[in-house]
Amino acid sequence: MALENLTKENFNDKVSSSDIVILDFWAPWCGPCKQFGPIFEKVSQENPDILFGKVNTEEERELAAHFNIQSIPTVAIMREGIILFMQPGLIPEEGLKDLIKQVRELDMEKVREEVKKQQEAEQQG
Repeated sequence: MALENLTKENFNDKVSSSDIVILDFWAPWCGPCKQFGPIFEKVSQENPDILFGKVNTEEERELAAHFNIQSIPTVAIMREGIILFMQPGLIPEEGLKDLIKQVRELDMEKVREEVKKQQEAEQQG
C-alpha cells in the first residue's frame, strides 16, 4: 500500500479499505516534521500491507480538526477503524517499528469489547 497523501476527499475510502492505518499529521514549515518524514517513508516501505497516510494540516484543516491535532508532527495508528494510538512529537524509527509490532499483535476482539464498555459507560455517565 505504501505512502499515500490523504485528503478529506479520499480519506474514508483509503482508510476503510485498510486493516492497519498509520497517519502522519504534518506541515511543510515544521522542522520536526521534515526530520520524521524520511523515517515514516522508510518504515512504510518495510510494511507494504499497512496504509501509511500523510495529512498536510495546512491543506487539510478539517481532517486535522476531526482528529483534534494541536501540535505536529502527530502520529495516529488505527486498526479496523479504531484509533489505538495518537502521540505528538517525532517518533524514532525503532519506536515506530515497535508500535507497529504491538498493533499487529493486538487481540482486536478484546479491543472491541473494551471500546464497547467505554461507550456504554459514557452513555450512562
